Amino acid sequence: MSDTTPAYAGLQVAQLASMAELHPEAIGYRVVGVGHLTFADWDRQANRLARGLTSAGVGHGDRVAIWLGGANALRWVTAYAAVHRAGGAVVPLDPRLAPTEVAGMLAHAGAVAVVTDEQRVGAALSMVGDGSLSVVIDAGADRADAGGRAWSDLLDADGSAYQVPVSQEDLSEILFTSGTTGHPKGVAIRHVNASAVPNGRPNWSGGLWLHASPLATFAGISFIYSPMKLGMTSVYQPAFDASEWIDFVEAEAPVAVFLVPAMVQLLLAHPRFDQADLSSIGMCAVGSAPLAPTAIDRLQERMPDALVSNNYGMTEAGSVYCLMPKGEAVRRPGSVGKPLPPAEVVCVDADGTEVPAGEYGEVRLRIPGRQREYFGDPGATAETWVDGWLRTGDIGRLDEDGYLYIGGRVKDVIIRGGSNVYAVDVENVLLTHPGVAEVAVIGVPHDVLGEDVAAVVVPAPGWEADPDALRAHGLETLAAYKVPRRWEFVDQLPRNPTGKVLKHQLREQFATEG
Repeated sequence: MSDTTPAYAGLQVAQLASMAELHPEAIGYRVVGVGHLTFADWDRQANRLARGLTSAGVGHGDRVAIWLGGANALRWVTAYAAVHRAGGAVVPLDPRLAPTEVAGMLAHAGAVAVVTDEQRVGAALSMVGDGSLSVVIDAGADRADAGGRAWSDLLDADGSAYQVPVSQEDLSEILFTSGTTGHPKGVAIRHVNASAVPNGRPNWSGGLWLHASPLATFAGISFIYSPMKLGMTSVYQPAFDASEWIDFVEAEAPVAVFLVPAMVQLLLAHPRFDQADLSSIGMCAVGSAPLAPTAIDRLQERMPDALVSNNYGMTEAGSVYCLMPKGEAVRRPGSVGKPLPPAEVVCVDADGTEVPAGEYGEVRLRIPGRQREYFGDPGATAETWVDGWLRTGDIGRLDEDGYLYIGGRVKDVIIRGGSNVYAVDVENVLLTHPGVAEVAVIGVPHDVLGEDVAAVVVPAPGWEADPDALRAHGLETLAAYKVPRRWEFVDQLPRNPTGKVLKHQLREQFATEG
């Protein structure tokens, strides 16, 4: 079954076919230390696997999970395209998840098949028969395992164009949220709202866009097709390493990079960072969580000609995205930019009333007609999307010019004796102390105040923990009630796959009075 009509032009996978026709020998996706796919190879392999999936029983609307380690990223992106061409929806799974977690997600999504590897195939096979799962594909093997199907067995000989008919309203993927609260939900993403970057015929530059976001995340998936739509090659670093990142930038000269705050901190602490040649970088985007203004300033100092920004987006919001114009990050410290039209952003109080510019409130987002939902969970959907607006759970403020500032999660607002303390404001001040590499500010129970302010600090190398010095530093800038009275020192902060600090774990760990 082939399709050459414009009906599928809006599907992201159609962009791959277009690139294979226009630039067959150009490198479409590259994995550092592993290899690459040209557009022609990628397109052909995706067609072969799509036919194989159809033969294996995957039909229109069926969900197919991808549970692969980073070293198998080339087969990950091939499977991603193939599932869509077979008419299915992708269920990306974090390779670090335990089998019991995966089993729950597969059951919730109603997955009929899973593409996995030699490390996980045994666990995946044990799940067959528990629900709808019936096909296990080992992408790390070229021969069949007991009960499973080898990657090579699923590759049909015919690599010509193939597309099972789908509509713009069909599911593209079910993407489980990163779970900073400990309870991930499956976000249903449809082809119509799968990307903020439209398909087209880009001017091919071959410039490199380097990132290290796990492929099972919103950011990781966006880097499968978005770079090619902008005429660029996507380059994936399977496991972030600061030395390797610097080596790659100096040797390969990428024009764009994407980082999360945890990666930024590792780079800033690296002994080679201040001498590294970063002159090729024209855009340095930081996402997934707020980054301290001091860190943005250091990045901008090392990349004076680049657009450096801490951008804002989330899985539930889809193509609602904020972007910082060049130079504004320094002039507006702490801002994540302005929403890109037609997206709208407001900050509201507890009653849902919009607050004045400069005041904190809950951030709500929308693009009319492009609302997402939680798969199979109408109750959670109704609680999260109200009158078309997404209740983000983030606290933020808009300035007079419409620039958004994120103050943290709603649960990051610490109510100490009736006074609101915004954790990110405290964190940004503490991060200006040379002895602080990373810090998370949380609320802890207090018999009299209700909550008190605590700081969980990762000390900078060579610095001895000194809570008195940190408190004195905080008092130079902050009101006394905002300065932590409890200090905990740790080797590292717990994070999810996208690099966000898991503050609920810290609150549980330090719930008792110190």
